[in-house]
Amino acid sequence: MTFSWTTRSESSGDVAAIRDVNLAAFPTPYESDLVEALRADPEAWLPGLSWLAESLSGELAGYALLTRCHVGDSPALALGPCAVKPEHQRRGAGSAAIRAALHAAREQGENLVVVLGHAEYYPRFGFTRASGYGIRPSFDVEDKYMMALALDPERPVPNGVIRYATAFGI
Repeated sequence: MTFSWTTRSESSGDVAAIRDVNLAAFPTPYESDLVEALRADPEAWLPGLSWLAESLSGELAGYALLTRCHVGDSPALALGPCAVKPEHQRRGAGSAAIRAALHAAREQGENLVVVLGHAEYYPRFGFTRASGYGIRPSFDVEDKYMMALALDPERPVPNGVIRYATAFGI
């Protein structure tokens, strides 16, 4: 069966629905609380980089967030949380939201996105090991889980340690 999703950026009326998606997708409220903390941080939150995937009936099914981080002294974006309601998982809602968020980041002139996540999932969007760019987290994690995506191949990719927004607690 083929599923079709529409994507759009977050609006002020979506806050509760986004929280519900994250609460449904994860076993604890950590990710829901993280989204709210990032939304409240003017240094992390970037308008137009919080994306939703909706079913044709308008039900919010998937979510992807890009927020400001830094690699070395250069601005970059961190992808996450990404969430999909359990009843919509493995149907493309998460991929649709992520692709829309990455497209918006390119349109806004961003250069680099980092993600800590499933080594089998994120390469479909073009992510590769961050270490290949000389990018590393400030904490211990197996190399294959820390990934990066250069959005503009014409621009140099910064290297160094990733500094996440304060809300991440790392």
